[in-house]
Amino acid sequence: MSNADWANRDFYKVLGVAKDADQAAVKKAYRKLARENHPDSKPGDKAAEERFKQIAEAYDVLGDAAKRKEYDDMRSMFAGAGGGFPGGFPGGFGQGGGSAGGGGFDLSDLFGDMFSRGGGGGFGTRTRTPRAARGADVEAEATIPFEGSIDGTTISLRLSSDAPCPTCSGTGGKPGTKPHICPTCEGAGVVVSSVGGGFSMNETCPECHGRQLVYDEACPTCHGSGRGMSSRAVSARIPAGVKDGQKIRLKGKGAAGENGGPPGDLLVTVHVKGHRIFGRKGDNLTLEVPVTFDEAALGSEIKVPTLGGSPVTLRIPPGTPNGRVFRVRGRGAPRKDGTKGDLLVTVDVQVPDALDEATRAAVTAYRDARSGADPRAALFQGGA
Repeated sequence: MSNADWANRDFYKVLGVAKDADQAAVKKAYRKLARENHPDSKPGDKAAEERFKQIAEAYDVLGDAAKRKEYDDMRSMFAGAGGGFPGGFPGGFGQGGGSAGGGGFDLSDLFGDMFSRGGGGGFGTRTRTPRAARGADVEAEATIPFEGSIDGTTISLRLSSDAPCPTCSGTGGKPGTKPHICPTCEGAGVVVSSVGGGFSMNETCPECHGRQLVYDEACPTCHGSGRGMSSRAVSARIPAGVKDGQKIRLKGKGAAGENGGPPGDLLVTVHVKGHRIFGRKGDNLTLEVPVTFDEAALGSEIKVPTLGGSPVTLRIPPGTPNGRVFRVRGRGAPRKDGTKGDLLVTVDVQVPDALDEATRAAVTAYRDARSGADPRAALFQGGA
């Protein structure tokens, strides 16, 4: 509702009381009208539901002495300015808060702060109609294969989450029993508590739990809480490139909302199984490839596998040392921008456990050909 709409409302007329009615008369009128028009008393009656909202809005102002005084002051101000209230605004004020006399007077300047303040200083945001509430987020864990983390996968999860009680549909009352306006919060759904230092805050009513109504008998299933547990199966798409331990947020797959509110989200912590030969480092895949001494010394071309693709040929230059890393572009994990990381291939030069006679003779000849050069000589040289 805009500021102009608020300014045009005659809350005394809505409750059917005179402007000079005392607070007791205002409360009595509100309780009578609220009882007659509450949605739980007239299920499916949209007109009654709308009247109940108007009644609650009116009492939210007139039922609070400080708010009522500010509201009355505002009415007096408009009446003294030429009388457009409550049928309209003086000086041609439109619904959007136009100007008067070309002076650029903006209704939002007048009402914006007044309607945004809570507590006793102005027309607060507290309402006595049931508020839509977003459902809670639900957390779950899932373990997927290594390939699924690279290519993406769909998993099925069975979730247990908080939900409206199936017996009372969230009202907290035993089916068939009569609802009454909560005597503790007087139908507000909230109570004001002091936090010290002259400050106060609104809290959910401990008796009606914010539902504004209490019943003759509590629901035997939820014992008046209005909540229960539900179990359901959901399918969740895990995006390509997800990392081990990453938390994925799936919008709208959490617990159901209340009073028409949206559902919460599902937060899935993903665990990735290890792979037989491949590993992962950031957006790159890793692979350790064994090569023979002669392949490393003389150079060679070898085939190496890729994850989910055809093998690639890798050229090993002569004199390649053990542990050297070769990069195969674009054969790694997907990135958010649509590109892919690389495949990092580490060379593992193999030393045979045993030598046959011919191989031993060849290695001995190689040693003799080295002319006794000591590869560790530099370790014993002096100097920094």
